Amino acid sequence: MIAYIAPENIDDRVLKRAAQLLSEGGLIALPTDTSWVITCALSSKQGIKKLRRLSGERDERHFTLLCNSISQIVDYCSMNNSQFRLIKKLTPGPYVFILKALLGTEKALDIRRKEVGVRIPAHPVSDKVIQELGEPLYSITAKRSMKSSTEEEFWTNSADQAQESETAALPPIPEEELFEGGWELEDIPGLDLILDTGEELPRLYSTVLDFTSGDVVLLRPGAGSWPM
Repeated sequence: MIAYIAPENIDDRVLKRAAQLLSEGGLIALPTDTSWVITCALSSKQGIKKLRRLSGERDERHFTLLCNSISQIVDYCSMNNSQFRLIKKLTPGPYVFILKALLGTEKALDIRRKEVGVRIPAHPVSDKVIQELGEPLYSITAKRSMKSSTEEEFWTNSADQAQESETAALPPIPEEELFEGGWELEDIPGLDLILDTGEELPRLYSTVLDFTSGDVVLLRPGAGSWPM
């Protein structure tokens, strides 16, 4: 389940395998510039369903659309000129931007909110996987609590049973919940592939900035500095 890779020179066969798994509804773990994430293809309803079931989260702000360029973000979200300039300044990097989702994005993700979090990580692995797949990845931070679920629970539990958060802010993820090495993710049920560069990642979480009210609102402090 683990594929060991050189991040700057990933074997084409590994990339094609990853893209095929994602297209078929699979879940893949990737390193980022903060912590590990578990991803599925944006266009895969099966993959999105499996990702939500694994996470147990109902609040869509816990999920992030991973893109590899600002032009790709524009395909799925709306932003004004000042937002564009700020995002350009902060990317790639450890920031999630909450933006208004375009109608097609709402339908693809079947989201309850009209907003979606987007991110461009400063890490080559997600960039190359997105390029090979030809579309963004839907993702959530990998957490140790996911390992406590059995394979049976993974296939039967529904994320709809979770309660949606009513609070404006997002609480930080406890450091002990995050992973360092890719091998630590092997026991997560439903995971099809781990792309492991052999590096130990910092147990950090991204800074979440909400752009939907006109002003920039800090929802969660993290690895990215704010205010600048």
